[in-house]
Amino acid sequence: MKTLFLTALAACAISIAQADIKVDKIYADHMVLQQGKQIPITGTYDGKGKITVTFNGQTVKAQTKNGKWRAVLAPMQVNAEGQALTITQGDDTLVLNDVLVGEVWIASGQSNMLWRLNQTGDKNSLQEAETPLFRFYHSEPQVHTAPRAYDAKLQKILKDKAMYVGSWSCNTPQSRQRMSAVGYYFGRELQKQLGSTPVAVIHASLGGSEMMAWMPPAVLKKKYKDCLSAKWLDSRYMSDWVRGRARQNIGQDLNAPHPYKPAYLFETGIEPWVDFPVAGVIWYQGESDAEIQSESQNFELLSDLIYGWRHEFNNDDMPFLMVELPRINDKSKLRAYWPEFRSVQRYAAATLPHVQSVTTIDLGSTNSDVHPPRKLEVGSRLANVAAATIYGKEIPYSGPVVDAVEPQGDSLVITYKFAKGLHTTDGKAPQGFEVSADGKEYHPAQATIQGETVVLTSDKVKSPRYARYAWYTFMQPNLVNEAKLPASPYQHTPVISTSGKKRNK
Repeated sequence: MKTLFLTALAACAISIAQADIKVDKIYADHMVLQQGKQIPITGTYDGKGKITVTFNGQTVKAQTKNGKWRAVLAPMQVNAEGQALTITQGDDTLVLNDVLVGEVWIASGQSNMLWRLNQTGDKNSLQEAETPLFRFYHSEPQVHTAPRAYDAKLQKILKDKAMYVGSWSCNTPQSRQRMSAVGYYFGRELQKQLGSTPVAVIHASLGGSEMMAWMPPAVLKKKYKDCLSAKWLDSRYMSDWVRGRARQNIGQDLNAPHPYKPAYLFETGIEPWVDFPVAGVIWYQGESDAEIQSESQNFELLSDLIYGWRHEFNNDDMPFLMVELPRINDKSKLRAYWPEFRSVQRYAAATLPHVQSVTTIDLGSTNSDVHPPRKLEVGSRLANVAAATIYGKEIPYSGPVVDAVEPQGDSLVITYKFAKGLHTTDGKAPQGFEVSADGKEYHPAQATIQGETVVLTSDKVKSPRYARYAWYTFMQPNLVNEAKLPASPYQHTPVISTSGKKRNK
C-alpha cells in the first residue's frame, strides 16, 4: 500500500501535454474510473484515420461519426496505481496521466451540499496532508441567485449553458478549499473504509435549487409539460421563495434562462456525466421544496427525480443516499413543514429500492441559520451508510428506527430496529414523543426505555393508538443507540398520499 500511495502522490504533480485530438472535458488527468463497469471514453476529431484508446492493458478502437468518437473500455478491477490513458489517431496522441480505477460518486443538491470546506472553519481538514486515493471533480457555479437582477454577463452565461466550470483534482490542501464539505467528508471517509480502493466524488449543486431544476428533461416531457413553458414560475411545483428569488433575477421575462428553471441544473451539471458510470448518488436538498405542504407532491417529485436519474445513467439500481432535513430553530412559514418533508424522505427510503435516508435531526442549527455548521458528521454518516449497505462493511450506520407500534391498555409500546444500547444522551427520559387516540389530535407523552423498546403513556390519552416522535421543526433530541446515532423522526399515521391512496409508513 505504501508503494501505491507514493506512486499516486508523485503522479498528482503531473500535467498533460495537450495534442490536437480532443477528449470531452469530463476526462482529464487524475480522474477515477468506476470499477466493474464498461467505461466509455468520448471526444471529437478533425483528422483522418482510426482512433484507439489504450489503458490498463486494453487497446480498443473507437467508433467515429459526424466528428465525434467513442471508445468503450471493458470492465476493470480496482487499480490504485496511477496509469496513463492514451488516445491516438495517426501521429496525433493525447495522454491523460495518473488515472485510477475505483468507486465514483455524484454529490448534488442545494446550498448545504454546495457549502464549501473553507466555510466550515475545520482547519485540520483544510490543512491535512494529501490523500492521493481520494479524488474529486468540483463543478463551480458561475451564476448564483443573490437577490438582484442579472446583468448581461450573467444572462449570457446562462444562455450559453456555461453554468459550471470544473476539473479533476487530487486531494491537496490547495484543491480542496472550495470543494463541497459534505462531498469531501463523504469521499474521504468512504475511502478510509474501503482501504486501498480509490474513491472519487463528482460535485454539482446550487443554493436554493428546487427538485424541478434537477429533473431530467425526459421526465418533464412525460409528466410535467406545463413546467416547460414560459409560465414555469406559476407552476404549483415552485415555492413562493423560489418564485420570488427567480423574479428578482430575471424580472418579468420568464423566457429568460434561470438556474431554477425546470431541468436547467440537470442539463448543465449532471447531464455531461450520464455516460460516465458511477457507483451512486449522495443528495442534500429539500429546503426549497419543503415550503410546499404537499407530501404527495414532494414524494412524487422525489421519486421521479430518482428514477429519472437512474434512467439517464442507465442504472436501474443506482444507490441514492439522501440527507434528511435537520432541525432548525425558525418558526417562520418558510420552515413550517420540515417535519412533513422529513417524512417524505423517510417514506422514499422505506418504499423505493436502493434508497437510504440519513437522519440529521441532531445536527441542525440551534438558531434560524439554514446552513448548519456540522458538515463533518453529515458526510461521515453518509459514508457509513454506503460502506455498510453497499460495500458490506460491518459498521453501525443507522440510529433507532421504528419497527412496530403496539397498543397495550393505556400504553403504547414502540419497538425499534438498530436499537442496541438504546439510551438517552443526557440520562433523562426520552424527549419529543406524542400519542393520539385518533391519529389527528396529538398530546405529549411520557416515555420510558425498556430494552429495545420505548413505552409511551399520557394522562390526556387513555387508549393511545398512534405515536409520533420529533415531529417538530426544532427540538433537542436525546434518544440514541449504542453508536450514539439519533432515533429517526416518526409519524405513525399516514401522511403520504399517492395516486389518491393513503399509505402507512
